[in-house]
Amino acid sequence: MSLKLKIVWESIRGMKLNTKLTGIILVFVMIPIAILSGIMFYNMEQSTIQENVSYMDATMVRRQDSIKNNVDSINMTTQFFLSNQTMNQVLIDASQGNTYDTTQWISIYHNDVAALERLINNNPVLGGVRYYCKNDNVQELMPVLFDNSRLEKQEWVETAANGGWVFNYRDSLFEASDNTPMLALITPIYHRKYGEIGVIEANMKMQTMFPSLYENISDETSCFVTEDGTAIFGGKDNQTVKSIATALADEMDMAVSKGQEPGIRTYYDRAQKSVISCMYIKELSGTLVSVEDISSSVEGVYAQRNSFVFGMIIILVVLTFAINAIVNQVLSKFYEVLSTIRTVRKGDITVRTIESGREDEMGELAHQVNRMLDNIQELMQQNIDREILAKDSQIKALQNQINAHFIYNVLESIKMMAEMQEEYDISDAITSLGKLLRYSMKWTSKTVFISDELEYIKNYMALINLRFDYEIFLSLNIPEEIERLRIPKMSLQPIIENAIIHGIEELADDTTIYIKGIVEGQDCRIEITDNGRGMNEEELKRLEDKIAGLAPDGGGSGNGIGLKNVQDRLHIAFGEEYGITVSTREGCYTKVCVTIPMKQINIEAAYQ
Repeated sequence: MSLKLKIVWESIRGMKLNTKLTGIILVFVMIPIAILSGIMFYNMEQSTIQENVSYMDATMVRRQDSIKNNVDSINMTTQFFLSNQTMNQVLIDASQGNTYDTTQWISIYHNDVAALERLINNNPVLGGVRYYCKNDNVQELMPVLFDNSRLEKQEWVETAANGGWVFNYRDSLFEASDNTPMLALITPIYHRKYGEIGVIEANMKMQTMFPSLYENISDETSCFVTEDGTAIFGGKDNQTVKSIATALADEMDMAVSKGQEPGIRTYYDRAQKSVISCMYIKELSGTLVSVEDISSSVEGVYAQRNSFVFGMIIILVVLTFAINAIVNQVLSKFYEVLSTIRTVRKGDITVRTIESGREDEMGELAHQVNRMLDNIQELMQQNIDREILAKDSQIKALQNQINAHFIYNVLESIKMMAEMQEEYDISDAITSLGKLLRYSMKWTSKTVFISDELEYIKNYMALINLRFDYEIFLSLNIPEEIERLRIPKMSLQPIIENAIIHGIEELADDTTIYIKGIVEGQDCRIEITDNGRGMNEEELKRLEDKIAGLAPDGGGSGNGIGLKNVQDRLHIAFGEEYGITVSTREGCYTKVCVTIPMKQINIEAAYQ
């Protein structure tokens, strides 16, 4: 860390608490405002740009439709003129030197010329459609038929032989013609026998075809770039727009040469602060380009941003004084409390020293608070006592969940046997039942020897066999050192009961339950295995979740509450690393393993 940074850091550490809090509050106020305002004004700028781009794109679509309609109108009218047999014959006769008398000319005028004139007049977008004869050997029938001398006056006469579109010319048909810019489709008329017999001119005002070139739209300039690269403006040429338009036209021509369909392209040029849109017009082999200057709109957003920043600076200056006054007011109580603690803690109580490394008021407060750790220790001891009481209540609640319905079922079975069969073994059954009841109802000790639990299970099995037509045998293989270990009372019986109800009872056949004890180092494992129906993977997963408490508790048989109670009591007695695990194979067996420590240090204390 450089010397300057170290000096700054030491200065910050030495500041008063109210100054630090004021600075922190201002930082946490300024950062979100700066981020949010930056995002807000950025979105405003992008929204303004996108709005203008969308509007320009939609405008170009409308212009495209209008131009296509105008081009279609010129093409259809030209085709109609080309198909007029009478006028074609007039042009053929003129080229061959044949003449008509006055009556014939009048007939042609009233029948054909008048009809063509009506066609032109009924189409308001057309300027005019004219036949030009190959020579002057014809009677002019205005406004449709003209001789070759008229053709020679037109600016586009050099292109008449090849035909095609001509743009931005002045109609020179008559001396008094105005200077309105025109465009026209020039179509040479050929006859298979006589060759070229004339020319058709279908013209239209440039303003009709390209209104955007002549409209006085604020901040927008348009131009049309022809196939030969000529840029046509409706007014004064704009060199910047011209360079942009010619470059875009070259890109469009290149795309067309590659067989692509350029269509309409609209984008925002950040350097020019303009929305630029170009449209390739296939029928005219040219490109229409419009450039809209939106710098005023974008700069309006910037002006709002600058005004906002200036306003926020003023607000933050005012806020600094206000926050500082409020913090001083709030910390006045803090200083009073600190002074009180100093006074109260003076005396003969040993002070605990902690090097906090801080020089401000909070550092001193930490030094004083450490002296209260003795009181905190007392509070912690009280909390421990409360937790022990809560654990004891939990254990009692778990013990009360043991299913007592078994006793009633057995008594009912003995009653039925006594009434119907009068067999002598009833007395043995009642004896076993008495032992079972005494064991179950004697809760003076929370833990028992494993040998006592096994004796209880023998009596339980003697009674359970009275209920079935088949017999369930019990096989015990428990070393003496394991029998002398203590476990929570009723820890093994629920496992036996679960094996009978869910594993054996459905088979209804003689079978055996095996209980085996194995010493493994510092722990021992008690395996309880039944040859019942077993479980599939889904049933095993559901049972394991219930034992682990991952599934909601529910009443009724088969919900694993007995095994969960055993698991909970083993965890309380020995710790989370001990308890029960289940393994099974469907149609073969189910094995429940109970793992407990061999070295037991007064597990009764866990229940106190």
